[in-house]
Amino acid sequence: MSNEPLDEKFDVIIIGAGIAGSSCALLLARAGMNVLLLERSLQAGEKNMSGGRLYSYSLSRLIPDFATSAPLERLITQERISLLSDESAVTLDYRHPPQAPHTASYSVLRSRFDPWLLAQAEAAGAQCLLGVNVDALIDDRSDCICGVKMGGEALYAHWVVIAEGANTLLAEKHQLVAKPSPHTMAVGVKEILALPEQTLEDRFTLLPQQGCAWMFSGACTHGKVGGGFIYTNRSSLSLGVVCNLSSLNDAKQSLPQIMDDFRQHPVIAPIIKHSERLEYSAHLIPEDITHGPRSVYGAGYLLIGDAAGYCVNTGYTVRGMDLAVLSAQAAAQTIISAWQKQDFSSSSLSGYHASLKETSLLSLMHRYRHIPEMQLKMPRLFDHYPQLAANFMHDLFTLNETPPPPLRSLLWKYAKRSGITKLLKDLVRGGKSL
Repeated sequence: MSNEPLDEKFDVIIIGAGIAGSSCALLLARAGMNVLLLERSLQAGEKNMSGGRLYSYSLSRLIPDFATSAPLERLITQERISLLSDESAVTLDYRHPPQAPHTASYSVLRSRFDPWLLAQAEAAGAQCLLGVNVDALIDDRSDCICGVKMGGEALYAHWVVIAEGANTLLAEKHQLVAKPSPHTMAVGVKEILALPEQTLEDRFTLLPQQGCAWMFSGACTHGKVGGGFIYTNRSSLSLGVVCNLSSLNDAKQSLPQIMDDFRQHPVIAPIIKHSERLEYSAHLIPEDITHGPRSVYGAGYLLIGDAAGYCVNTGYTVRGMDLAVLSAQAAAQTIISAWQKQDFSSSSLSGYHASLKETSLLSLMHRYRHIPEMQLKMPRLFDHYPQLAANFMHDLFTLNETPPPPLRSLLWKYAKRSGITKLLKDLVRGGKSL
């Protein structure tokens, strides 16, 4: 945190020192711009509760050798996807071959990773204030955002970058974005559970420094639209559940109660046995991939990361951190271009969309734009199919003196039980979404 006196006016003020905000500050400072980064927590990452998995391709563009100095937890070499019934699981287990550094992914703890990334931005010349709360944005007579208010102090800038996370209170307050509907948001509950390194590696069959990313669907959310996750860290694991807000309206249990039941599931309980809870937190997650009425830029401001809704949950993986970096890169490129031209007009940031298109972000968002709607329209994915898969596997592996039926007969039996027409419709709808 900088102790130098603040300038009267900055080139850019960034609100939020998460991965998006710090990445943007790093790039702007490298370009020689006067950047102020504001963070409400006393430490970057203190209030960030994402799962968390970092795909390295995006950050390696900014810091090519980041893996040699960043506080990463484990290199993900094992992928698991499980459909949970109340008492069992059907699991797909994939082990990675050796990966090139730029295609690897790592588990991270944001309370350790975010301060490191912030330090990179400060080393490049960005100023940072921690433990400050932005009360409001400042706009001029032409409704162009030109600064922020903190307590009784006003700070001005040519541009303001909003990286305050999924709960975009400032952007909503100033009507820069519409208040999200419950069906476009999810809420997650997460625990960090301490386990000795050797115990963790034994339970997940991992080699030292290797890690597992495990996604769950079905009984983990009591059949509600959502899922569960586990990420292994060095000497802990991140365990959590995520549910679409609208799907919780008729839930018989609260999300913390659903989380408690998940912890006691026969598949999970042995894995977390004798662990110690280090953290317990909740987190909002954007799921409106289509963006609807949301605008990610306007006169004097840009939204990046979760504040812009850049998060994708395909069911088999969740992507947020890499998209935060891509949006930060596009925002920085847009601002630097305007700054070099000395264009401080209300339309100076109109190139943001073109900068986003130069990354893979918009094409990725377009590819998976139908997934949230598909999940809400196909509740059978979360209540019917996990139990169906468990019953099928039970029949497949239950043997006695009676000759088992042919596999084709067993498959046909469960297809009819599911409803042939409904099954085909779900397959077509799911295939189109992916």
